[in-house]
Amino acid sequence: MTLLPSSPAEAVVELTGITKRYPGTLANDAVDLSVRSGEIHALMGENGAGKSTLMSVLYGEARPDAGTIRIDGREVRFSGPSDAIGAGLGMVHQGFRLFDSLTVAENVVFRAEPRRRGLLDRAAARRRVAELAEEHGLPVDPDAHVGTLPVGVRQRVEILKLLHRGARVLILDEPTAVLTPDEAGRLFAVLKSLTARGRSVILVTHKLHEVLEGTDRVTVLRDGRVTARLRTRDTTAGELAEAMTGRRVDLDRLHPPGTPGPEVLTVTGVRGVDLTVRAGEIVGIAGVAGNGQSELVQALAGLRPVDEGRIELAGQDITHAPPARRRAAGLAYVPEDRAAVGTAPTASVADNLAMGHHRRLATRRGLLRPAVLRAHARTLIDRFGIKTHSPATPAGALSGGNLQKLLVGRELAHEAPLLLVEQPTRGVDVGAVRHIHDQLIAYRDAGHAVLLVSAELSEIRALSDRVLVMYEGRISASYTRDQADERRLGLALAGAEDRPA
Repeated sequence: MTLLPSSPAEAVVELTGITKRYPGTLANDAVDLSVRSGEIHALMGENGAGKSTLMSVLYGEARPDAGTIRIDGREVRFSGPSDAIGAGLGMVHQGFRLFDSLTVAENVVFRAEPRRRGLLDRAAARRRVAELAEEHGLPVDPDAHVGTLPVGVRQRVEILKLLHRGARVLILDEPTAVLTPDEAGRLFAVLKSLTARGRSVILVTHKLHEVLEGTDRVTVLRDGRVTARLRTRDTTAGELAEAMTGRRVDLDRLHPPGTPGPEVLTVTGVRGVDLTVRAGEIVGIAGVAGNGQSELVQALAGLRPVDEGRIELAGQDITHAPPARRRAAGLAYVPEDRAAVGTAPTASVADNLAMGHHRRLATRRGLLRPAVLRAHARTLIDRFGIKTHSPATPAGALSGGNLQKLLVGRELAHEAPLLLVEQPTRGVDVGAVRHIHDQLIAYRDAGHAVLLVSAELSEIRALSDRVLVMYEGRISASYTRDQADERRLGLALAGAEDRPA
């Protein structure tokens, strides 16, 4: 593949020959990257390709073993993020770095506070946030406590922090991984407005359609090396996918329908919802975030009390059963929040792959057997393509996509009759999306029942045998696989059901 020149004269950021090694891993291998003023530049690659490492080097969070960084043509050496901020860079990480107990205004001005008589000028902070929010189309309440805000609004707070500090180059690491399609659209409108005023954006993402629709140029990494530098208007989704994976990827595969059998899950009157899921089928729940789908799944998993209604799993009443009993009855669960709910970041990969099933898997006289845990972990690492140095690596050291593969692999490995799965491919690269989809279809075809919640309509349509739409806490529409076209689902998501003839 022909590469564009890596160093245009108008580059505001220029990385040359960046190499970064960790024990057992060459994360970046002589990487060149340039970003122009006024552009959205995508940085793509599979999980573990070196994208986040490269951005950590640029932002001063990691020191390169070789290579140079230039800002506006001047070579710089950052000893930490504060140096990068001083040079006009700002970064929004995958895991937001906000204080839940503080207000929006307090978070935005933190460490760059307007002061009066040596103290924080709260009125000036609120005015500053309100002005920035109005100027850049990022509506927030300056007095709201961040801990009460939905994910999309928290992201606005992170961007406002950067703008308050005068950032000219914004680095966004997987910014839409936690956003609904509507929120993602609003984010890109803001980014285009910022670049129209001369700022630059580096967008780290796996999502092909976002790159094609919302960026100017793209650099692709694979195994720590640059495999493509392209003008977005001159490329295709297939070309980008091949540059990321090293192989051709069928992006439009249609999975054959399942063969439903007896009911495995029956829900009656729980949070006002009735539904069933049969063996050998995937039932998808579509809905804009905040319409009750997460609360419903948490109630089914035993993480939220059920005040009324009934839940039956394979004929057993589990309405008020604790999570451990639900697992014993045949429930597996992939939660939406992989870091806070689905895994223990400080525990090893091996321990995380055994969690929830460790008593059955690896106990003898009440003691865990480390050799069995390691062997089990290696099997799942290979099966699900989890990139990790060893089973002993802390799970928190994995990239977001590899942590997701760990979580999905752990739950699928135990062949439970029912799988509850939320956002199974959030933050996962195109090759891993295909692999996880194949695993979910194989799980269904082995006779298991799957209840799928996803913000990606393409994922709902690709995998589901039946589609339910949630709107304002209720099932507002139900469609067969053939009826669930994009137009019909779009109307139902907005509360205007188009019933099939």
